[in-house]
Amino acid sequence: MMQTVVEEDGEVHYWEDFLPEVSATDLLVKLRTELTWESERYRMYGKWVTAPRLVCWHGDAGASYRYSGIAHIPKPWTPSLMEIRARIESALHRSFNSVLGNLYRNGQDSMGWHADKEQELGVEPYIASLSLGATRSF
Repeated sequence: MMQTVVEEDGEVHYWEDFLPEVSATDLLVKLRTELTWESERYRMYGKWVTAPRLVCWHGDAGASYRYSGIAHIPKPWTPSLMEIRARIESALHRSFNSVLGNLYRNGQDSMGWHADKEQELGVEPYIASLSLGATRSF
């Protein structure tokens, strides 16, 4: 069941059980092995730091993305990503041209609070997020 929360700077549509648990577990196993996960380094407060997670960027040709000074050129869609992309697009009646994967290897890996205000995303970006595995704050 979908829940919608509207705030002054956007809205969130939330499905607690978007994928059945078995499907979500199977997808997580596939994505952990199917995708090329990479470690990122970026400058923060004048020092080089390693991001506390692994990442990958996949999408349509030309769907480049830059954040924290790091340019991401999309790798091709994989079969698993294409499948979940179709499911999300069908549910949301929107199209998506790319996906940023974040792999949290343990309880210490994380993503800091951020706003997704990069110019490539447009003025009012529509972002779908699918979380698999352990529960995390979002």
